[in-house]
Amino acid sequence: MEFVPTDMAHGGSAVARIGGKAYFVDGVIPGELATGEIELDKGSWGRIRLDQVVEPSPDRVQPSCRHFSECGGCQWQHAAYKTQLEWKRSIVAGQLKHLGGISDPPVRPTVASGDAYGYRNRMEYRVRRGMPALHRRRSRSLVPIAECGILHPNISDLFPDLGNLAGVEALTLRTSVASGEVLAVVKGKIPPQAETWACNVAQIVDGEVRANRGSAALEEVVAGCSFRITGTAFFQNNTAGAERLVQLVAEAAETESGDTVLDAYAGGGLFAVTLGSHAARVVAVEINATAAADLQANLNRARIADYRIIRGPTEEVIERIDEYWDVAVADPPRRGLGVDGIDALTAARPRTLVYVSCDPASLARDSGLLHNIGYQLDWVTPVDMFPQTFHIECVARYRRTD
Repeated sequence: MEFVPTDMAHGGSAVARIGGKAYFVDGVIPGELATGEIELDKGSWGRIRLDQVVEPSPDRVQPSCRHFSECGGCQWQHAAYKTQLEWKRSIVAGQLKHLGGISDPPVRPTVASGDAYGYRNRMEYRVRRGMPALHRRRSRSLVPIAECGILHPNISDLFPDLGNLAGVEALTLRTSVASGEVLAVVKGKIPPQAETWACNVAQIVDGEVRANRGSAALEEVVAGCSFRITGTAFFQNNTAGAERLVQLVAEAAETESGDTVLDAYAGGGLFAVTLGSHAARVVAVEINATAAADLQANLNRARIADYRIIRGPTEEVIERIDEYWDVAVADPPRRGLGVDGIDALTAARPRTLVYVSCDPASLARDSGLLHNIGYQLDWVTPVDMFPQTFHIECVARYRRTD
């Protein structure tokens, strides 16, 4: 069939409406005339497998990666970068309107975060046929990868030396942009050629990351602050993007010198550290033991004098916090805050809530819940932490209205 898609959907597919039904199509740009075959029909919606683009959009570009057509790591290399930025703004606005019930969503233009390629400071691979591999899109099958254009050059330079990874179950490669150091974390058997890798090497043993050669941690610098990042512990995968997030969170928080700041889902302390220098006290909540250890080290090296770290799920440990916080910052996992998370963050009725979201749908649902309990959405800024992909990071500011 022939079709012309009209929109981009959350999840990265274009949407074509045929006979009153929405069909999702990968690899095509809204406004293009294309042909394809129906590969899935779920009654109220379906999916089309693209066959040919008959009339290309002026926004179409040649994908730079030879793996693009089969690897699921990137979805939008066929589109000009300025177009990708606008898609992300439009997707966030659409989710807030349809899932959050906000008729006129206050969504700012998407903020680029540096280079559109060569930005990713961490990647996790499985191994197939002795090569690092990523999943195909919408599949559990693996695609061996010989190169990756979105990787930071520090990691890309290591690829030719990896050799045969037989015996390795998974491999995490990460780098510090500040120092240039690279860390390889191996799950499974460390291959003999790892002795020639120009990087630190660590191994996952009994669920813990242990140094094999060099250090099992990297040192990164964001917004003038130094951060220890251990092994596979969470840290933002785009260092330049982390700078943008810190700037936007500071703008949203409007922290005053006498404030107590709650940093929920704190990780290694990106926001606890950068906001803490402008506040009187920091209360940070983190469930992961490795991340919590990094968090404490990073607060100490930043000389944050008055802080408290609480281990455990944010939704459950708030009752152990017997103090008031003026500003709450949350960077939850993809599922979002939900009712329990929102109840926890707003238990002390802070004047401002800053929400760092990696999923527009959960952000939209939570925005509706926050509105119902008296928190007004002032603005949302999408941040393009993951160019060439559909993934969207957002910073949202909510103000208590009662």
